[in-house]
Amino acid sequence: MPDRISTIQRSENMRRIKSKNTKPELLVRRLVYQMGYRYRIHRKDLPGKPDLAFISKRKAIFVHGCFWHGHEAATCRDGRSPKSNEGYWNPKLARNKERDAAHQAALRAAGWDFLVLWDCETKNENELRERLSEFLA
Repeated sequence: MPDRISTIQRSENMRRIKSKNTKPELLVRRLVYQMGYRYRIHRKDLPGKPDLAFISKRKAIFVHGCFWHGHEAATCRDGRSPKSNEGYWNPKLARNKERDAAHQAALRAAGWDFLVLWDCETKNENELRERLSEFLA
């Protein structure tokens, strides 16, 4: 299926997509801070540059966008594969998932525990706070 918008407009749309400091990530950071935990963000010395790193606890949190990281939960509508330009998107998203798995394996091998939070899981703050509390305890 051909793209419905021009190449220039598509390029502009893609340019505006952020990889750091996204709304779900900022929400998680705010909740964790309110819970009294202190963290470092986007540590380059850790595999995958976790969104939040708790150095003394050796714990990390990744906040993944459902589309970009291929969330496969039945309840997630944002993780669906795109129907247009599948030849481009399917391999790209598969590479993202492989890269995530490699980063997680490297973290685990280094003795770190990690939590992956999906964009769709940040919608309910109470459930999110409970999950964060369990992980960081």
